[in-house]
Amino acid sequence: MESKLYYEHVEETQSHSDEALARLVQAGDTDSYGVLVERYQARLLRYGRKFLSDSDDIVDIVQDVFMNAYQNIQSFDTIQSFSPWLYRIAHNAFANALKKKSYRLLSFIDFDTLVSHAGRDESIDAERDQVEIKKMIDAGLTHLAPKYREVLVLYYLEGMSYKAIADIVRVPVGTVGIRIRRAKKQLRLIYAKLNISYGA
Repeated sequence: MESKLYYEHVEETQSHSDEALARLVQAGDTDSYGVLVERYQARLLRYGRKFLSDSDDIVDIVQDVFMNAYQNIQSFDTIQSFSPWLYRIAHNAFANALKKKSYRLLSFIDFDTLVSHAGRDESIDAERDQVEIKKMIDAGLTHLAPKYREVLVLYYLEGMSYKAIADIVRVPVGTVGIRIRRAKKQLRLIYAKLNISYGA
């Protein structure tokens, strides 16, 4: 019976915004937090895979992120966007993990996500372009410093705005733009060094 009520509640709140769900959680509705977890679990696991190589550790850290977010939900200002607030907690957790262990930064990028964010032309030429872009990203991203890698991941893969990224990594909006430009410049240099070319 309790399980049925939970699933009925989940179905009822599916259309709620993240911020509306957070308000319900702040008012004591713990089931609504389960809806938020379902919405963000896969995204945070994917986010973690861009920085850490141990799948078990990523799962554990994401669980800790959700626990930490739940424990601090009262501090969330529901007038603001929930996503950057949660990603800031995740950013801190993964940054701490990187400091504690010498993880190998991964080159793998969820290319389908990148393409869907940037928009895609289904023509044959565009498909060829996507293959080339993937090769460039895979070849170059591992050579970037974490601060540059992260802004590219947040912007291109997670679809975050400069403002949201600034909130997550705790730097001014202008700094986000500078880091993205510098990251692209560094990637071009890396590609040249690796003798990888791409279009015009």
